[in-house]
Amino acid sequence: MSRTPATSDRRIEILKSAAAAFRRRGYHGASVDEIASALEMTKGNLYYYFKNKEEILFACHEYSLLALMKDVQGESTSPEAKLRRLVLAFVHLILDDLHGTALTLDPEALSPPLLKRVIAKRDEFDHGIRTIIQQGIDQGAFKPGDPKMIEFAMMGAVNWIAKWFDPAGQMTSNQIGDAFADYLVGGLKK
Repeated sequence: MSRTPATSDRRIEILKSAAAAFRRRGYHGASVDEIASALEMTKGNLYYYFKNKEEILFACHEYSLLALMKDVQGESTSPEAKLRRLVLAFVHLILDDLHGTALTLDPEALSPPLLKRVIAKRDEFDHGIRTIIQQGIDQGAFKPGDPKMIEFAMMGAVNWIAKWFDPAGQMTSNQIGDAFADYLVGGLKK
Protein backbone atom coordinates (compact mmCIF):
# COMPACT_ATOMS: atom_id res chain seq x y z
CA MET A 1 0.00 0.00 0.00
CA SER A 2 1.39 3.45 -0.83
CA ARG A 3 1.53 5.78 2.13
CA THR A 4 -0.12 9.13 1.51
CA PRO A 5 0.07 11.76 4.26
CA ALA A 6 -3.57 11.03 5.13
CA THR A 7 -2.86 7.29 5.33
CA SER A 8 0.20 7.90 7.50
CA ASP A 9 -1.79 10.21 9.79
CA ARG A 10 -4.54 7.61 10.14
CA ARG A 11 -2.00 4.89 10.92
CA ILE A 12 -0.54 7.09 13.68
CA GLU A 13 -4.06 7.64 15.09
CA ILE A 14 -4.51 3.86 15.14
CA LEU A 15 -1.15 3.42 16.90
CA LYS A 16 -2.18 5.95 19.55
CA SER A 17 -5.52 4.20 20.08
CA ALA A 18 -3.79 0.83 20.25
CA ALA A 19 -1.22 2.15 22.72
CA ALA A 20 -4.01 3.41 24.98
CA ALA A 21 -5.77 0.02 24.78
CA PHE A 22 -2.52 -1.85 25.43
CA ARG A 23 -1.86 0.35 28.45
CA ARG A 24 -5.33 -0.31 29.89
CA ARG A 25 -5.62 -4.02 29.14
CA GLY A 26 -2.17 -5.25 28.11
CA TYR A 27 -1.30 -6.47 24.64
CA HIS A 28 -3.04 -9.82 25.00
CA GLY A 29 -6.10 -8.33 26.72
CA ALA A 30 -6.73 -5.56 24.17
CA SER A 31 -8.81 -6.49 21.15
CA VAL A 32 -8.75 -5.16 17.62
CA ASP A 33 -12.46 -4.35 18.06
CA GLU A 34 -11.61 -2.16 21.07
CA ILE A 35 -8.89 -0.33 19.15
CA ALA A 36 -11.16 0.22 16.14
CA SER A 37 -14.22 1.31 18.14
CA ALA A 38 -12.19 3.94 20.02
CA LEU A 39 -11.58 5.51 16.59
CA GLU A 40 -15.19 4.99 15.46
CA MET A 41 -13.95 2.53 12.84
CA THR A 42 -14.97 -0.99 12.05
CA LYS A 43 -12.51 -3.81 12.48
CA GLY A 44 -12.56 -4.20 8.69
CA ASN A 45 -11.52 -0.56 8.22
CA LEU A 46 -8.66 -1.03 10.65
CA TYR A 47 -7.46 -4.01 8.62
CA TYR A 48 -7.02 -1.67 5.65
CA TYR A 49 -4.14 -0.06 7.59
CA PHE A 50 -2.77 -3.07 9.50
CA LYS A 51 -3.25 -6.75 8.76
CA ASN A 52 -3.47 -7.83 12.43
CA LYS A 53 -2.82 -6.85 16.04
CA GLU A 54 0.77 -8.08 15.89
CA GLU A 55 1.49 -5.69 13.02
CA ILE A 56 0.07 -2.85 15.14
CA LEU A 57 2.36 -3.81 18.03
CA PHE A 58 5.32 -3.94 15.65
CA ALA A 59 4.43 -0.52 14.22
CA CYS A 60 4.27 0.93 17.76
CA HIS A 61 7.82 -0.24 18.36
CA GLU A 62 9.02 0.93 14.94
CA TYR A 63 7.38 4.36 15.25
CA SER A 64 8.78 4.93 18.69
CA LEU A 65 12.38 4.00 17.93
CA LEU A 66 13.40 5.58 14.68
CA ALA A 67 11.61 8.86 14.04
CA LEU A 68 13.40 10.59 16.91
CA MET A 69 16.91 9.52 16.05
CA LYS A 70 16.75 10.47 12.37
CA ASP A 71 15.72 14.04 13.21
CA VAL A 72 18.41 14.52 15.85
CA GLN A 73 21.22 12.98 13.81
CA GLY A 74 20.60 15.48 11.01
CA GLU A 75 21.07 18.52 13.25
CA SER A 76 24.32 20.52 13.32
CA THR A 77 24.06 21.33 17.03
CA SER A 78 26.25 20.35 19.97
CA PRO A 79 26.11 16.81 21.41
CA GLU A 80 24.55 18.32 24.55
CA ALA A 81 21.77 20.00 22.53
CA LYS A 82 21.18 16.82 20.48
CA LEU A 83 21.00 14.62 23.55
CA ARG A 84 18.72 17.04 25.39
CA ARG A 85 16.37 17.25 22.39
CA LEU A 86 16.38 13.48 22.11
CA VAL A 87 15.52 12.98 25.79
CA LEU A 88 12.73 15.58 25.61
CA ALA A 89 11.27 14.11 22.44
CA PHE A 90 11.56 10.59 23.82
CA VAL A 91 9.66 11.53 27.00
CA HIS A 92 6.93 13.22 24.94
CA LEU A 93 6.70 10.25 22.61
CA ILE A 94 6.29 7.83 25.50
CA LEU A 95 3.84 9.93 27.53
CA ASP A 96 1.91 11.99 24.99
CA ASP A 97 1.95 10.18 21.67
CA LEU A 98 1.86 6.55 22.67
CA HIS A 99 0.49 6.82 26.21
CA GLY A 100 3.35 5.22 28.04
CA THR A 101 3.35 1.93 26.22
CA ALA A 102 5.40 2.00 23.02
CA LEU A 103 8.69 0.97 24.52
CA THR A 104 7.39 -0.95 27.51
CA LEU A 105 5.18 -3.33 25.57
CA ASP A 106 6.13 -6.97 25.72
CA PRO A 107 8.16 -7.44 22.54
CA GLU A 108 8.09 -11.21 23.04
CA ALA A 109 4.46 -11.06 21.89
CA LEU A 110 5.84 -10.57 18.38
CA SER A 111 6.67 -13.45 16.07
CA PRO A 112 10.41 -14.21 15.80
CA PRO A 113 10.90 -12.38 12.46
CA LEU A 114 9.22 -9.18 13.72
CA LEU A 115 10.95 -9.45 17.10
CA LYS A 116 14.28 -9.66 15.30
CA ARG A 117 13.43 -6.47 13.35
CA VAL A 118 12.41 -4.61 16.52
CA ILE A 119 15.63 -5.63 18.26
CA ALA A 120 17.67 -4.47 15.23
CA LYS A 121 15.93 -1.08 15.24
CA ARG A 122 16.34 -0.76 19.01
CA ASP A 123 20.04 -1.53 18.62
CA GLU A 124 20.31 1.12 15.89
CA PHE A 125 18.63 3.64 18.22
CA ASP A 126 20.93 2.70 21.11
CA HIS A 127 23.98 3.05 18.85
CA GLY A 128 22.83 6.53 17.80
CA ILE A 129 22.61 7.67 21.42
CA ARG A 130 26.03 6.20 22.21
CA THR A 131 27.51 8.01 19.21
CA ILE A 132 26.17 11.35 20.48
CA ILE A 133 27.51 10.63 23.98
CA GLN A 134 30.92 9.69 22.56
CA GLN A 135 30.99 12.91 20.51
CA GLY A 136 30.34 14.88 23.70
CA ILE A 137 33.14 13.05 25.50
CA ASP A 138 35.53 13.53 22.56
CA GLN A 139 34.75 17.26 22.42
CA GLY A 140 35.29 17.63 26.17
CA ALA A 141 31.68 18.65 26.84
CA PHE A 142 30.88 15.45 28.78
CA LYS A 143 32.80 13.71 31.54
CA PRO A 144 34.73 10.63 30.42
CA GLY A 145 32.77 7.40 30.71
CA ASP A 146 31.54 4.31 28.94
CA PRO A 147 28.92 5.47 26.38
CA LYS A 148 27.17 2.10 26.54
CA MET A 149 26.66 2.25 30.33
CA ILE A 150 25.66 5.92 30.16
CA GLU A 151 23.12 5.13 27.45
CA PHE A 152 21.72 2.18 29.44
CA ALA A 153 21.27 4.42 32.50
CA MET A 154 19.61 7.19 30.51
CA MET A 155 17.22 4.99 28.55
CA GLY A 156 16.42 2.89 31.59
CA ALA A 157 15.39 6.04 33.45
CA VAL A 158 13.28 7.37 30.58
CA ASN A 159 11.62 4.02 29.84
CA TRP A 160 10.67 3.64 33.50
CA ILE A 161 8.61 6.87 33.40
CA ALA A 162 5.74 4.93 31.84
CA LYS A 163 5.58 2.74 34.96
CA TRP A 164 4.94 5.59 37.39
CA PHE A 165 3.52 8.48 35.32
CA ASP A 166 0.01 9.50 36.29
CA PRO A 167 -1.72 11.72 33.68
CA ALA A 168 -3.85 13.15 36.52
CA GLY A 169 -0.76 13.77 38.66
CA GLN A 170 0.85 17.09 39.55
CA MET A 171 3.54 17.09 36.87
CA THR A 172 2.92 17.47 33.15
CA SER A 173 4.87 15.61 30.52
CA ASN A 174 6.65 18.91 29.73
CA GLN A 175 7.81 19.29 33.33
CA ILE A 176 8.94 15.67 33.49
CA GLY A 177 10.76 15.96 30.17
CA ASP A 178 12.60 19.11 31.27
CA ALA A 179 13.54 17.59 34.63
CA PHE A 180 14.83 14.38 33.06
CA ALA A 181 16.78 16.25 30.38
CA ASP A 182 18.30 18.46 33.11
CA TYR A 183 19.30 15.48 35.27
CA LEU A 184 20.38 13.07 32.57
CA VAL A 185 22.16 15.42 30.17
CA GLY A 186 23.27 17.92 32.81
CA GLY A 187 24.83 15.12 34.80
CA LEU A 188 27.16 14.32 31.90
CA LYS A 189 28.61 17.82 31.64
CA LYS A 190 32.13 18.53 32.85
